Amino acid sequence: MKKALKIFAITIGVLLILILLAPILFKGPIEKVIKKSVNNNLTAQVNWEKLDLSLYRDFPNAHVQLKNLSIINQEPFEGDTLVAAKKIGLSMGIMQLFATGENPISITQFNADQALINIKVDSLGRANYDIAQPSQTNSTTDTNNNQALSLDIQNYSINQSIISYLDESSNILFRLEEFNHKGSGDFKNEITNLNTQTNTLISLKIDDEEYLNKNKLALDAVFKLDLANQRYSFLENEALINQLPLSFDGYFKVNEKDSEIDLSFKTPTSDFKNFLAVIPESYAKNLDQVKTTGDFSINGKIKGIINDELIPKIDIRVSSDNASFKYPDLPKGVENISITANLKNETGKLDDTYLDLEKLNFRIDQDQFAASGTFRNITSNMLVNTQLAGKINLANIEKAYPIELEQKLNGLIETDLSLAFAMNDIEKEQYERIKSKGKLLLQNFEYSSPELPNKIAIKKAGINFNPGIVNLNELALTTGKTDLNAKGKIGNLLGFLFTNQQLKGDFTIASNNFVLEDFKLSENKSVKEEEKQASPTRVNKSQDAIKIPSFLDANLNFTADNVVYDNLKLKNVNGSLSIKNEKAQLKQVKASIFGGQINLGGSVSTQAYTPAFDMDIQLERIGIAESFAGLELFKQFAPIVQALEGTLTTQLKLNGALTSDFTPILSSLDGSALAQILQAQVQESKLPLLSKLNARLDFLDFTKLNLNNLTTQFEFNNGQVLVKPFELKLKDILIKAQGTHSLSNEMNYQLQIDLPAKYLGKEIAGGLASLTEHNLNETKVKLPVQIGGSFTSPKVQVETKTAVKNLSQQIIDAKKDDVINEAKDKITDLIKGNQKEKDSTDTAQESPEKTKEEQIKEKAGDLIKDIFKGKKKKNNQEN
Repeated sequence: MKKALKIFAITIGVLLILILLAPILFKGPIEKVIKKSVNNNLTAQVNWEKLDLSLYRDFPNAHVQLKNLSIINQEPFEGDTLVAAKKIGLSMGIMQLFATGENPISITQFNADQALINIKVDSLGRANYDIAQPSQTNSTTDTNNNQALSLDIQNYSINQSIISYLDESSNILFRLEEFNHKGSGDFKNEITNLNTQTNTLISLKIDDEEYLNKNKLALDAVFKLDLANQRYSFLENEALINQLPLSFDGYFKVNEKDSEIDLSFKTPTSDFKNFLAVIPESYAKNLDQVKTTGDFSINGKIKGIINDELIPKIDIRVSSDNASFKYPDLPKGVENISITANLKNETGKLDDTYLDLEKLNFRIDQDQFAASGTFRNITSNMLVNTQLAGKINLANIEKAYPIELEQKLNGLIETDLSLAFAMNDIEKEQYERIKSKGKLLLQNFEYSSPELPNKIAIKKAGINFNPGIVNLNELALTTGKTDLNAKGKIGNLLGFLFTNQQLKGDFTIASNNFVLEDFKLSENKSVKEEEKQASPTRVNKSQDAIKIPSFLDANLNFTADNVVYDNLKLKNVNGSLSIKNEKAQLKQVKASIFGGQINLGGSVSTQAYTPAFDMDIQLERIGIAESFAGLELFKQFAPIVQALEGTLTTQLKLNGALTSDFTPILSSLDGSALAQILQAQVQESKLPLLSKLNARLDFLDFTKLNLNNLTTQFEFNNGQVLVKPFELKLKDILIKAQGTHSLSNEMNYQLQIDLPAKYLGKEIAGGLASLTEHNLNETKVKLPVQIGGSFTSPKVQVETKTAVKNLSQQIIDAKKDDVINEAKDKITDLIKGNQKEKDSTDTAQESPEKTKEEQIKEKAGDLIKDIFKGKKKKNNQEN
């Protein structure tokens, strides 16, 4: 007995040692076997980050775990990821670890966690999952090499994974998210029963239409698998699509050249709650307490061959009669519900699939609505023939159904409409082929949105449908302080509703008050760095933004009694506006403003992130003071205007960028202007520059400038304003001016003053007259003045050297035939007045050393300097 116990203990100890050492001893060989099998059987790049071997997890089986596994395709899908999984688990018998390697390792269990399976079929029909190595015909091939692994799976699972299927040839995208699936069966047998449980979110998109969008699917089913004949049949099963229960019967079989299906399904019960269960749970809410009457059922058959030319025949029928439902917490219910619809294909040809909506009727409160129609050839050029009739009070929708709308709806829709058209006619804009007849009336409609500062209220909107044309007979709308009435024609309403076409139309609009502020959109868009680089003048779109609708292709003729834009108020506005591709083109717009008239044309575009404009503006006989207070452009382009009171006419051609509320970005502007002051008076106190000029040149009074009919030209470029040369007159004094200033009002201007000598004082003026022997009106001092600094802190510099040179030249020209000493004495007398003359010996010493012209220039310079020295002394005394 002791000996037996000892042998048993030794055996157990050896087994424990082997179990402990096995992960170390056999991890390398196992990894080599798997890699060898992969390399011999797949044409794809397979990698994993780590392989772990455990003898405890699935005891008495061994468990191999591959972490961060990836399968990357080769040509023609080179670089595409076919499979990526965080964990892959494989189980096999422990004793197989001790096999000689002549027999394959048999995998009995498979698990995948957080996997992405990305299946793709390209436009040529090539599939990215076709990665098996071509079969080898060479008799010398070692068959053991291709049999390193054997799949004898008895159970498997896939957890928290994503399966995506894209068929580019038919433009179908099928996606399963949060996919959890497990199954068990014996795949060693040719015929076996597979027990499965599946929970997932299912999405289906064909072309650009979403038919399913993350709808819940749960399926508990037992399948009969005939592996030899590739026939798979439903046995016991129960499915939930959202909360709609369905049961299935039939089979699916894979043949050599095609596949065949014979499948039927139905709702196990006919309770009307089945209809509500079709709606996604987030909208249907809790159905447990909903009171329903009537029935609802779905019965379907799908039977036939599947190949490149044929699809199965389809007969799916939905029906309900005299049903109702009411949620316990809502005041109203939906009654008199009748539904009869049939989706059919009787030929197996895809284009022959059609939907027949025999009736869809319901009533909420006293409002009855009915719809019917047929939709044939639905996979290509769909043919639509439908009728709509009845009333819907929009406010009752939330009172009868627990839907959470972002915007509260109010209003009554009344319609009696029939439509018949082919989708190709809409896409090709052949609207004359569309048969439409009837009317649609919308009354007391209200729409609110966080993006709008005020709710939009439509008192009445009436639409008549005629073949090819939709007439807007009436639209009365208010929002904020704005009122609007419109009528017109819509050329492609169906194209706008059913395709991606822009809404085309011609409208006439009238308004008593139109306030642009009432249409500002609130946007919070993050600015990407690459977008910043593409648009360096872009503005921050986190502020309120005005956006031209991208879906509009319309022409509008408009009139408005009052239009308010920021602090501008326009009256008697009329003109035309065309809108297309987020660009508004203004034509022949006229309005009264600033006591005068404005005429403008141009465009505004919001196509780019930063809006842009190009405008031609003519302002006629406007008030200068009013326009300066109302137009920021005037403050920046012509600051001197603030010192004027009167009227002017101007023409502006400008282009540049706009802020999100359509205010021009001044630094971006280019263009030109021509301004004519019709009549104006100067207000010195309103502009420091005028006070500065009057202080430096006290023999002039700039407040008495004659500005009537003064014409000036401007150019704008890169934030600079260039004022071209123009002339001013102050009595008989001629002033020529030109220069530039920046938008920060830094100045660089030049004045050339032609100053008659008579304004220099009687003594000096008389002396000059005798010196030059000319009439004082013909003797002028050309006085250059340089203006710098800013308009608020100007700097005025009188260039006396240039004036000296100019006056000297006049004297030389006038006295060139006279004796220099006589000129010299007269200049000396003029300058020194009653002062004692210099010693004659000094004069005698000076004259021989200088030419006649030099002596005249010197004395003329002294004269000019004394003029301004005297002026400075005078200013000091006054101060």
